[in-house]
Amino acid sequence: MSLSFQTNVTALTAENNLQNNANFQSKTIEQLTSGYRINESGDDAAGLAVANGFRSSVTELTQGVRNATDGTNILQTIDGGLNNISNILDQLKSLATQSASGTFTGDRNTLNTQFTTLLGEIDRQAANIGLASGGGTGGQFNASIAVYIGGGSSQTNAQVTIDLSGSGNVVDSNGLGIANDTIATAPNALTAITDITAAVQTLGLTQGNVGTGENDLNYAISLAQSQITNDSASESSIRDANIAQEAANLTQSQVLEQSSVSALAQANAAPQALLKLLQ
Repeated sequence: MSLSFQTNVTALTAENNLQNNANFQSKTIEQLTSGYRINESGDDAAGLAVANGFRSSVTELTQGVRNATDGTNILQTIDGGLNNISNILDQLKSLATQSASGTFTGDRNTLNTQFTTLLGEIDRQAANIGLASGGGTGGQFNASIAVYIGGGSSQTNAQVTIDLSGSGNVVDSNGLGIANDTIATAPNALTAITDITAAVQTLGLTQGNVGTGENDLNYAISLAQSQITNDSASESSIRDANIAQEAANLTQSQVLEQSSVSALAQANAAPQALLKLLQ
């Protein structure tokens, strides 16, 4: 390489390396302060697209877990009402058994009044949980409930359906077949006992449907939470910065920057040595 006053190639090389080291240090500091390896599309366009897919999946599943939790809460409310109705049926059967006995010497009309009042309470409970004739209050639960969770291979697999539709899930006095029962006489009381026994079985089927729905939603929540964990880990491996590595890079870039500054100073001083050739 020739020596020249006009063009200091060595200084230009040192200056270029100094700029590269400064850029490297700036990028390293950006990753350390943000915590992300990818801070803009140019950092890793393909990786960013994959990471965004994982993030979108996590967002969907997170809301899906909330949906499933809401569904579980609704089913637990229904289950509470069904348990109350079950307890009322026990009371009705006790009253009917008492009235059906030939040894009862009290006023059967009093028993019948209490019996009728309890039938009305069954209707009220069934309406409040939406499982009365006509769907109860708004009919919102006497139907098929589809809870969207996400994370499935198809939209069908991404949701859990709890089927509470149909007359088999109506648990008011009409649906249970005891609306017209009375215990004002011993024969009527015997008929009521038979009807209440059948009503208990009918109610048990509905309780089974609700319990199955609760279990299905709990299993779905567990799976969704596992998917959230794994998808978050996958996104992290692509998007997040390796802090230990970047800390080492920062130290390296600082050393290189200092050496580049020193080398540039030496390169800029080199033309002055050529002056000695003119002496």
